[in-house]
Amino acid sequence: MKENELYEQLEFQENPYFEEVISELVENQYCIADNFFTTEEVLLFRNSLKEKYRENEFKKAAIGNKTNELVAKSVRGDFILWIDEANAGLAEVLFFQKINALVDYLNKTCFLGILTKEFHYALYPEGTFYKRHLDTFQNDGRRKLSLVCYLNEEGWNPENGGELVIYQQENGQETTKSIYPKAGRVVIFESQVLEHEVRPVKKSRLSITGWLKTR
Repeated sequence: MKENELYEQLEFQENPYFEEVISELVENQYCIADNFFTTEEVLLFRNSLKEKYRENEFKKAAIGNKTNELVAKSVRGDFILWIDEANAGLAEVLFFQKINALVDYLNKTCFLGILTKEFHYALYPEGTFYKRHLDTFQNDGRRKLSLVCYLNEEGWNPENGGELVIYQQENGQETTKSIYPKAGRVVIFESQVLEHEVRPVKKSRLSITGWLKTR
């Protein structure tokens, strides 16, 4: 064994929490992680989103990628702000620190080959939604995993709507999984496999949403 390989093995430490995430992804093609970020971190993210929204930095979200964008209220109604890791504030730095740790762990243990990532803040005003779709494009299949971190206030109730619905096939039958946007909850799922939608919200719904990409 080469010296650098031995060093890498000595440096690598198993992360039980990330192992749970991986196990759930392998079993279900999605993972629900309620303690990925601390309460304090979620509060920082929420406050940063709200501040930037007040400063009118958000824009209406579009469908399609950069070569085929179309704003369509009949499909999605959220407002977004892309996050630039290179020019991140304190809240965003903390967010990317943990995301980068997850990416490094996934690449070392699962050999996913994740090389890049993209994330944005998202705000769904009351009455908006995002119809059923797949997080990949005909001319761009780089997205490997989708990740959503919910930044809503504590005590989000089912009556507020805004649940993420994941569609799967089981024994030739379609099944659904509804996941409520509980504060601090992180959902990770396979971008090119699972169709999903955001049901209409009855109260502003806040999140950080993004993708881990292979190139």
